[in-house]
Amino acid sequence: MNRVGALLILYPLLASAQAPSGFPFEDEVLTYSIVWPSGLSLGEAKLASKHNASKWAFDLGIDAAIPGYLVKDTYHSFAGLDLCAAEFYRETLHGTKRISEKTTIADGKAVRQTRGGGKGEISVPKCGHDALTYLFFTRQQLGQGKIPPPETILFGAGYRLELKYTGEQTIPSGNVPTQTDRVTGTVNLRDNETYQFEIFFARDAARTPLLIRAPFALGAISMELVH
Repeated sequence: MNRVGALLILYPLLASAQAPSGFPFEDEVLTYSIVWPSGLSLGEAKLASKHNASKWAFDLGIDAAIPGYLVKDTYHSFAGLDLCAAEFYRETLHGTKRISEKTTIADGKAVRQTRGGGKGEISVPKCGHDALTYLFFTRQQLGQGKIPPPETILFGAGYRLELKYTGEQTIPSGNVPTQTDRVTGTVNLRDNETYQFEIFFARDAARTPLLIRAPFALGAISMELVH
C-alpha cells in the first residue's frame, strides 16, 4: 500500500477508537465563518445533515455581504442511504442575479425545472450526485480510505469533477494547529475553462471539512469551521 492510501485509512481507524460523531454516524450542523483574503468576515454558512430510516437530507445556507453585493444561497438535497441523489434544490442571489431551480434524479435521468418555466434533461449514472450530496459522499469515501473517482456532478447543468488527494497539511482551526488531509477539486466548465477549489478535512471518523477555499465572483473566499 502506498503512503497516501495508508494515511487515508490509518487516521479514521485511530479516530474511531472513540465513539464517532457527525455524518455519517449521526445528524450534524456545522457553522462556518465566510472570510475574505484580508481576514474580514463577510458572513456565515451552515452545513447540515439529517437522516431517517430511508434517506438523508442535506442543507447548505450561505449568507454573506460585500459592500454593494449581497450573497444569499440555499441548497437542499435528498439522497438515499446509499447517498445516491434523488432531488436537488437551488435558490441563489448574487448581487442582482437570482436563480431558482429544482432537479429530480431518477431512472438514469436528471430533470431540471427553473422558476421561469424552463426545463432540461440530461443522462446521469445510476447512482449520480448533485454538488451538495457529493460533498457528503466524499466524506464517506475518505472515511473508507478512498478518493471518489471523476464524475459528472449536477449543479444546474452537469459538470465533470475530479478530486485529488495532495497530502497532509497543518492549518489553524479554532486557533489550534491541526493536521488535515488536503483535497483539491477541478471542475471542467464550458469553453475549456476550469474551476478549482480546495478542502481541508479533519482526521476524525466523520472527515469533517475544517476549511474550504474557492474562487468567487469578486475574489477567493474561505469557509472556516467555527463549531
